[in-house]
Amino acid sequence: MQLDSTTKSELTACAHALADAARAAILPHFRAAGLQADNKLSEGFDPVTVADKAAERAMREVLARLRPDDGILGEEYGATEGSTGLTWVLDPIDGTRAFLSGTPTWGVLIAVMDQSGPVMGLVDQPYIRERFFGGFGEAWVEGPSGRQTLATRPPRGLDEAILFTTFPEVGTPDEGRAFHELAGHVRLTRYGMDCYGYALVAAGQVDLVVEAGLQAYDIQGPQAVVEAAGGVVTDWQGGPAHMGGRVIAAANAEIHAAALEILSKA
Repeated sequence: MQLDSTTKSELTACAHALADAARAAILPHFRAAGLQADNKLSEGFDPVTVADKAAERAMREVLARLRPDDGILGEEYGATEGSTGLTWVLDPIDGTRAFLSGTPTWGVLIAVMDQSGPVMGLVDQPYIRERFFGGFGEAWVEGPSGRQTLATRPPRGLDEAILFTTFPEVGTPDEGRAFHELAGHVRLTRYGMDCYGYALVAAGQVDLVVEAGLQAYDIQGPQAVVEAAGGVVTDWQGGPAHMGGRVIAAANAEIHAAALEILSKA
C-alpha cells in the first residue's frame, strides 16, 4: 500500500500517542506490592495482569479517537475489523513474566500492518524510558542519553556472534534442538530478553534473535524496528515472519544466511 506523507505523519504521531498512553497505564503497576497475575493456560503458565489489560484498553481508546477506521489486532482483546487496509498490531506488555519479576526487559509493542506486513513499528520500555522506532525511512532510539540513530552490526562470522532467545527450550523439542545446534556455533548465547533482544539487534549490540511459537503481535513491532535499522527478519525457511511462528532476526544478510543454513537443516 502506498502511503502519502500526511498519512505517514499521522500514523507516526498516533503510534507515539499509543505508547504514551500505555506507559501511563502500566507504570503504576510495575514493581507494585501485591501485583497478581491470572494464567491464560490450563497447563503451563502464560500470565496476564491488570496492567496488560489496562494498557491495551488505553491504546484502543486512543485509536477510537485518532484512527477509528483502522483495524486492530491486540493480544488481550482480539481483532477489530477496519476499512482502511491498515491494522494496528498491539502487544501491551511483551514479557509479562519479566514484568512480574520486576526486570525491565518487557516492552510495549506497536505496529501498523498493511496486506504485506508491518510498515512502521516501535518497541517502548516505559520504566527505563527507551523508545525504539522504525519505519518510513527512520530508525532511532530515544532514552536517557537522548536520541540516537539505530544501525545494526556489520557482518562477522558466527563464531563471533551474540545470539538471544527468550526461553531456553525455544519451542517444541525439534525446534529446541535446531536452536541449540545454532547456539553451538556462536560466541555467546543469552536468554530471557523478550522484545528487548530485538531492540538490541536494531541498536547494533546483538547479531541474532531466534524464537519459535510467536504470534503476530509478538513480532511485528520489533520486525519494523530491526528492518528499518538495516536488519533482516524472516521465518526459519527465509519466508515472511510477520504473522509469527518461527522467527529469526539478524543484523545483516550475511549472518542471517549463515544462521538460516543451520536452522533450516536442523
